[in-house]
Amino acid sequence: MSSGVLFVHNNFPGQFGDLAQVLMARGVPCIAVGQGHSPGLPGVKLARYNLPRGSTPGIFHLATRAEADLLRARSAFDAAMALKTEGWDPAVIIGHPGWGEMTFMSEIFPNARKVAFAEFYYHGRGYDVGFDTELSGEIDLDTVLRADAKNGMMAMAYAEADAIVAPTPFQAGSLPRRFRDDVKIFHEGVDLDAIRPAPAEPFALDDGRVIEPGTPVITHVNNHMEPLRGLHILARALPRLLAEVPDAQVILIGDPNRKPYGAPAPDGRTWRDVCFRGVDYDPARVHFLGRVPHARMLAALRLGVAHVYYTYPFVLSWSLSEAMASGCHVIGSDTAPVRDAIQDGVNGRLLPFFDHEALSNALIAACRDPEASGSLRVAARATAEQMFSRAKGREAWLTLLRQLGVTIPGR
Repeated sequence: MSSGVLFVHNNFPGQFGDLAQVLMARGVPCIAVGQGHSPGLPGVKLARYNLPRGSTPGIFHLATRAEADLLRARSAFDAAMALKTEGWDPAVIIGHPGWGEMTFMSEIFPNARKVAFAEFYYHGRGYDVGFDTELSGEIDLDTVLRADAKNGMMAMAYAEADAIVAPTPFQAGSLPRRFRDDVKIFHEGVDLDAIRPAPAEPFALDDGRVIEPGTPVITHVNNHMEPLRGLHILARALPRLLAEVPDAQVILIGDPNRKPYGAPAPDGRTWRDVCFRGVDYDPARVHFLGRVPHARMLAALRLGVAHVYYTYPFVLSWSLSEAMASGCHVIGSDTAPVRDAIQDGVNGRLLPFFDHEALSNALIAACRDPEASGSLRVAARATAEQMFSRAKGREAWLTLLRQLGVTIPGR
């Protein structure tokens, strides 16, 4: 008899780590398929696969992604077949279809129900592609078609799924109309007990200096230090802020050398270099911390008078959910993903993405009168409790899995 859950994720556990741990703690058997670089999860048997080769030289360029996804799908098939040979027969398959691995799972486990995770369905128009033509240039037809062509294997997975789960309304809305009516929207959530408003503490910089609580501090978390998350707009807003608020400090967290979500920076440079080129700022007051431990990031958030979160129309960052859970005064871009979480003047601020003067004004105001944002901070935390609760996300997952036939002991 089929039982348990098979997780399929290119970089397992990915978004499924907490759910897998909860299921195992309830006695539900869990197995997984992931590419060779997957970190895995203690207690979950992970069948890793490696690719036998790369893309075919000279392949029709619009087929490059489809071929890559099918190469992964075929290797993932072999990894899943090895699990079946060992006697595994999952009741439900939960997978992220973004890299193709879900494509052939039904050939191995035909009776398993399937849940497809909807992180982002690509679009050549109206989303991230072509949003910022200053940096990307005008988008040509080939760029549009390349973006649309990324969806082939994902569309197959959604068409065959018994359920689709998306974390936010924006992400659900990126799906084709055919799939939107059946999508379930719930966020995997953050630990609201661990991530909560707390008094700021002295914050030690890498050079030994210490920023004391009460200092007007602006924070920005941008994992890849790229314009997709508004780095260039923030850079342009800083000169006025630093000039008009002489004691202001700015903390930026993220690794400029990581591969960006968006296009790579030109000429082998980093996007940080590109975004700050020609910007007149005081390096003694603008602190690039690189990647930091999670606890250090949370300490920076608690120190700030405002947290800047900008994004193209793309996937919402975890940093926003954690900033809101921390009770930050979030100054965000008025773009669709952010509007899912923030109402201007209610639980944060929303500003036109490209208007760096508006951002300067908002940052200066936050520094000069940090108490004015008190109600926004309280409301941001309340939104996080409603929208980003890990406990609610877990319960939504468990309810769905029970509906699909997984026996889960306990409540």
